[in-house]
Amino acid sequence: MSSFLPIRNPISRRSLLRGAGVALSLPMLEAMTRPFAFAAPRAAETAPKRQIFINAELSFHGPSFFPEGSGKDYKLSKYLESMADLRNDFTVLSGVYHPEQKGLNGHSSVVTFLTAAPNPGLPGFKNTVSIDQAIAARMSGETRLPCLILNASGGSSVSCTSNGVSLPAESSPSKLFRTLFIDGSPDEVKKQVRSLTQGRSILDTVNDQAKKLEKQLDAQDQAKLDQYFTSIRDLEKKMMKEIDWTKKPKPKLDVKPFTDINDRRNAIGRQVMMYDLMALALQTDSTRVYSLKLDNNGTLDLPGVSKDWHNLSHHGQDEEKLEELQIIEAAEIKAFGDFCRKLKGINEKGQTLLDGTSIMLGSNLGNASSHDWHNLPTMVVGGGYKHGQHIVLDMKNNTKMSNLFVNFAQRMGVEIDKFANSDSTGIPGLELG
Repeated sequence: MSSFLPIRNPISRRSLLRGAGVALSLPMLEAMTRPFAFAAPRAAETAPKRQIFINAELSFHGPSFFPEGSGKDYKLSKYLESMADLRNDFTVLSGVYHPEQKGLNGHSSVVTFLTAAPNPGLPGFKNTVSIDQAIAARMSGETRLPCLILNASGGSSVSCTSNGVSLPAESSPSKLFRTLFIDGSPDEVKKQVRSLTQGRSILDTVNDQAKKLEKQLDAQDQAKLDQYFTSIRDLEKKMMKEIDWTKKPKPKLDVKPFTDINDRRNAIGRQVMMYDLMALALQTDSTRVYSLKLDNNGTLDLPGVSKDWHNLSHHGQDEEKLEELQIIEAAEIKAFGDFCRKLKGINEKGQTLLDGTSIMLGSNLGNASSHDWHNLPTMVVGGGYKHGQHIVLDMKNNTKMSNLFVNFAQRMGVEIDKFANSDSTGIPGLELG
């Protein structure tokens, strides 16, 4: 006969460390269990499932993105070489698309990236709900935030309401940081932000509570908490560097002033900061549905890059432009890979955070140079799928990306068998483990 064994006092999943103007969420800990457990057998605690959609509006150069060969024996492409150590954690898809995406202009299809609505921007066009919002609506109340809608460079989002209205994106890392970690009255928030700009960590404010909490935890949870706090400190340092740069005088040149681009030259750095914030939001289970848009039309501050990003995306096979474009896109993929590695290094309920988080990186354009919307560069990472493969679908008659969206929704527990123009409930060959 099984007996109950008392274990440490349970901690609520919604517990916070509080200080003046701060409400710091906790990561998912093993101590967040009921007060008694069966001695044997013990039911396995399951980690929550999460979904991330990432849109690269200017796409990726196909020959540098797509691998050679198919199945598990494919050869890594130039861009994917930086993710070689994650090979068994991702799948590349060739031959997916949204049909009928000829729109008002070459970039109109970005507004339908997560909706699949036809003919974007043309007369009679009406957008529909995006898949991230369709999932978030079914999970209302399970987390502090229903979703996070982000843009790394200050533009619009790829998320739409049930009526097809575009939702605003948060593009300010400092505002997102405050949303996730700073609570209280307006005066308390201002005081805490002032402390951050002076180099004080929010962890200083909750230090006493953190020490008391650590005494209640076993070694495994203590290590997880320390890893979480370290990530917060690292992010704060990055944010302070951004603030320092805004204070430094700019070089004076005898040329006509450029339009203020508000640090858009450091687009990759902004992407990295958004990824860091997303990792913390995932650790604290602040929300389980994310959309992130990676758009930038300016000139980036990267060695070897002299032309603006949008101009380079219209390379027309010009070798010099392609060389500069590949520098930018390789940096994007590396930043994304680092994000995936971070999630793989965080354990949660017997699995990695990456295993519990399904991530889709893709674009609304297959070839940005010609504004073509077929064969969209697409990767699926994590989420418990059987990875380590390049799935090559019908390259002439592409497979609808909406089929993939149905699969994502079902994985999240949303009971649908159709979304937008889907004609299947998944992608052949992409299966959960």
